[in-house]
Amino acid sequence: MKYLASISFFILFNSCSNTQEKIRPTEQDLTESVYTSVTIQPDSLYKAYAIVAGILDKNIVEEGDVVAKDQAISQIINNTPILNSQNAKLSLDLAKENYNGSAAILSGIKEEIEAANLKFKNDSINFFRQQNLWSQSIGSKAEFDAKQLNYQLSQNNLALLINKYNQTKNQLSTSVKQAQNNYQTSLISTKDFTVKSAINGKVYALYKASGELVNTMEPVASIGSASTFIIEMLVDEVDIVKISNKQDVIITLDAYGGKVLQGEVSKIYPKKDERNQTFKVEAVFVNPPKVLYPGLSGEANIVIYKKENILTIPRSYIINNNQVKTEDGLVTITTGLENMEFVEVISGITKDTYLYKPE
Repeated sequence: MKYLASISFFILFNSCSNTQEKIRPTEQDLTESVYTSVTIQPDSLYKAYAIVAGILDKNIVEEGDVVAKDQAISQIINNTPILNSQNAKLSLDLAKENYNGSAAILSGIKEEIEAANLKFKNDSINFFRQQNLWSQSIGSKAEFDAKQLNYQLSQNNLALLINKYNQTKNQLSTSVKQAQNNYQTSLISTKDFTVKSAINGKVYALYKASGELVNTMEPVASIGSASTFIIEMLVDEVDIVKISNKQDVIITLDAYGGKVLQGEVSKIYPKKDERNQTFKVEAVFVNPPKVLYPGLSGEANIVIYKKENILTIPRSYIINNNQVKTEDGLVTITTGLENMEFVEVISGITKDTYLYKPE
């Protein structure tokens, strides 16, 4: 009976072993990568804003149009800057007239200086003549004092008028310069009502229609490169330290089905997005598709490391992170490179070892 029991146990164990799924390790190329979602955006994409408020008169271009740098995009209406410019021009003309014109203030002061200068010369002659007579004891002291006083008053008055002329000239010159600056500023303000493209590119969106209110806080248009597109990826913070420039990127876009596209990491943004705990990473296409649109989405794998012809097993066969089930029971292994499906086996088993899938 004991012999029969042993036979029964052997048959039962052997039957379980035969029915349990088993494999042997395989040698293959293995790539470790970081998975990320993808959004396609034009290079140099930006939103154009008006720097003044007003009413949109018209959009000069349409969505999809290719534009050159400094080409007009939208025209805004606001009469205030035009009126300010006209007033500034009137002020400038008045300032110039006061400084240079026939009715200039300086002309009147010049006439006063000429009259004061004639009076000063006359009083000077009378004073020195009286002084000469007084030195010869001719004439009265009262006459000498009167001539001297007139001479000094004429001299002072002439000096005051010359000083007044110089001060007035400086003030009027300053007024002309200020009026000129104000006028130039007002002209710039009128030009600010035309929104222009900052780059050579394509208009991807127009946010305002004719008659709508435009302010400095809302964009008027979205403009970006017409031919060059960027692959935007959001990488989890636990993986960002593995990413570096020039790494290969394998991309699939929903719009292109299962077609595999090649890219290369071009830029890593150092600031983390606190909302989703990710870092923004950009890549460029090696051979981009002929047709791309902003906002196309898909998936990507950033290649971190690649090994050729190494011993691998499926991840699903690993127990407790470093053990596998063999014909001899649980065996501890040393692992290396891994991806979503396979793990590199460095030691512990060989390519001839049978492995059983954990239940």
